[in-house]
Amino acid sequence: MTDKITITQLAVTTPHGVLAHEKREPQRFFVDIVIECDLSSAGTSDDLGQTISYADVAQDAERIMLQPPVDLIESLAEQIAASVLARPAAEAVEVTVHKPDAPAGVDFSSIGLTGPAVTVRREQHRPVVIALGANLGNRVRTLESAVRSLGRIEGLALTEVSGLFETDPVGGPAQPDYLNAVAVGTTRLAPWTLLDRLHEIEAGRGRTREIRWGARTLDLDLIQIGDPDADTDLRFGSEKLTLPHPRAAERAFVLAPWLDADQRAHLRVGRKVVPVAELLRSGDASGIHVGPQWRPL
Repeated sequence: MTDKITITQLAVTTPHGVLAHEKREPQRFFVDIVIECDLSSAGTSDDLGQTISYADVAQDAERIMLQPPVDLIESLAEQIAASVLARPAAEAVEVTVHKPDAPAGVDFSSIGLTGPAVTVRREQHRPVVIALGANLGNRVRTLESAVRSLGRIEGLALTEVSGLFETDPVGGPAQPDYLNAVAVGTTRLAPWTLLDRLHEIEAGRGRTREIRWGARTLDLDLIQIGDPDADTDLRFGSEKLTLPHPRAAERAFVLAPWLDADQRAHLRVGRKVVPVAELLRSGDASGIHVGPQWRPL
């Protein structure tokens, strides 16, 4: 179920339109915004960081409406939609821009909000990178099952899954070797919503968190959401989640399968965006070996 935040009839008087006099003479515009998002975390935590500030959205929409004149209200609606989707929690948005005083050569009712309007609906499609690992039980079967479960998450679409890599444990107590893989795709989900779905899949495979960096039946980590090359990657830190993953650049067991899944992969490291291939070359990959064959998709 998708929750919604609604802003109705934001009123702005400003000049926009194709005709010359419309660019000189301000007229009334009204904007409606409906944002689809998951508000469950905000509802339980009372944390503004887990939702979307409707005040910020309204102020951004007003700023866009007050820009120098444009010809089309379609352009205004598109810009407002893009500003909403820049927020991590936004999954989709519908924007309607009303132009009740448009010079259309016909009469519109003077009752209520009537006249021409344009509505656009845009969904989030952020690139996403998910690391998988297991070192207990039937590792191949567990990872294959995990990939199938990822494929059933509504709002997540996998496009590629790496081969398997056998890796030495890093940190923690003595434990068996891991099998690791990386899945890449796109998501419309807020990062904390997707993280909750990953934790549900882990729990369904018997994952417990009693010992830090201890052995596990299944480990699913969010590595990156968005595209650092386009400067659209999400960058934030909270008690629940930090993006990009703070240790991904140092983990060959993430970098090697990630490069196998996406030869053009990049990761933000500090203020730099670095090719994953370069990170892998400059690190220690001595504990990484090609694992058994599998067909996860």
